[in-house]
Amino acid sequence: MTPLAIGIDIGTSGARAVAMRKDFSIVARSAVSLDRFGSNARAPAIWWAAVSTALAELLSRLDRAAVRSLAVDGTSGTVLAVDSAGRPLAEPLMYNDGVADGAILNTITRDAPEASAAHGATSGLAKALSFQNLSGAAAVLHQADWIAGHFSGRFDTSDENNALKTGYDAEGGRWPDWIVATGMRMELLPRVLRPGTVIGPLTTSAADRLGLPRQAVVVAGTTDGCASFLATGAAQIGDGVTALGSSLTIKILSDRPTSAPRYGIYSHRLGDTWLAGGASNSGGRVLAQHFPVRRIVELSATIDPETDTGLDYYPLAAAGERFPIADPALQPRMAPRPPDDADYLKAMFEGIAAIEALGYRRLAELGAPPLTSVRSVGGGAANPAWTRIRQRKLGVALLPALSDEAAAGAARLALIGARESGLL
Repeated sequence: MTPLAIGIDIGTSGARAVAMRKDFSIVARSAVSLDRFGSNARAPAIWWAAVSTALAELLSRLDRAAVRSLAVDGTSGTVLAVDSAGRPLAEPLMYNDGVADGAILNTITRDAPEASAAHGATSGLAKALSFQNLSGAAAVLHQADWIAGHFSGRFDTSDENNALKTGYDAEGGRWPDWIVATGMRMELLPRVLRPGTVIGPLTTSAADRLGLPRQAVVVAGTTDGCASFLATGAAQIGDGVTALGSSLTIKILSDRPTSAPRYGIYSHRLGDTWLAGGASNSGGRVLAQHFPVRRIVELSATIDPETDTGLDYYPLAAAGERFPIADPALQPRMAPRPPDDADYLKAMFEGIAAIEALGYRRLAELGAPPLTSVRSVGGGAANPAWTRIRQRKLGVALLPALSDEAAAGAARLALIGARESGLL
């Protein structure tokens, strides 16, 4: 019997699960949309229904006796308050929901160190402060914590990555003293473990309900972004991962934390390493403003990626940039427009690739290691012409991603926990 680890990803549109062998190969996968259970994607009952269904579908394809561990990732910054039994007390605040209470935001601005990820209206700490006075509140948890609690019975535990935006000090390994000054009830904050650390065994009821071994363990998970990085197989210092979606996001594995609040950069701990990254407003959204996907595919087939257009574009969908240039008034630069559509698309490809390269250089300037390789995920990663243009700009090897599923990254953490427990 080949032992297996399970990773669960709960996102904004659905739940996904994968079963993974210790060599990181995926045995089975499943996916379930949230809208299958209702229209309110922020309802915890719908999250749990989707996770339960995805897991049941996955387990139906496996030898359940082979499962040794599971871990959960969730959307970073999604927070909810629960009672002592783990029952939600109010509608959660999602990752992109802002807290409007100016007093809370001013308090965080006053007390939080500049480099803390707890700044901003969408931070986990702002949400925790807004929830802490609910009647019966026993804990303030992150989305992944709450899902994992259904398996471990522990509704008081989080991981360092999800806790970062709630003010956790990953370098010091503790909730810092300055949080007390904000008025936060510290007893409501969860205990925090490193991702991949065993939370505890499956509860007897969960094991029996799912038909899993009672010795199987629940492992501390991570955020969806960190899980997606882990899923690619990037594991060495200097390994980068670029997400080419509607926006352009880059991350690099480092031997030391990097912080640059001006650029919205902070570092997540992954074992003994750190994951630093930034997000540009450039990316696929800009391309979609000018060409439909089918036309992009047609034009890309005619592009020679070995030559340059000589145009110096900074493609943006609107004014304003976060990273690698921090300028809320930065104007798009996409002129002159060549008469040929293929050249215009190529110039945009070149411009976004140049932003990507500048982003990795900026991270190095801020203390991250030099880039040694890049794995790519997202829709743009499937475009051969763009890939070659990017490789020329980056000057490093572009390696294949083992997976682009966050659930696979969570499964990798579950494997770590199984090994630590001697179950592999």
